[in-house]
Amino acid sequence: MAFTVSSRGEGVRFAVHVQPRARKPGIDGTHGDALRVRVHAPPVEGAANDAVVDIIAEALGVPVRAVRIAAGHTARQKLVDVDGVDAPDVTLKLLAARG
Repeated sequence: MAFTVSSRGEGVRFAVHVQPRARKPGIDGTHGDALRVRVHAPPVEGAANDAVVDIIAEALGVPVRAVRIAAGHTARQKLVDVDGVDAPDVTLKLLAARG
């Protein structure tokens, strides 16, 4: 199980596949070359996006302001940017956070 993390300036970018309205929120492995994130929130008014940002920030130990959705705001497939981290560290921390 692996997903692609690209270095980007002072941070990284990676794909996320979101499953809204999940019973148990958290990181759940991969979906193709994307990280699979389950969120309890529905995909309404950005609630699922906010939940994705919170889960990723907590797993990486970075402030919420360091994580942002770069593309796919209304889709299940999203591109996420995280500032202040490097690619190898992100891969290890996110896959270790699977629950």
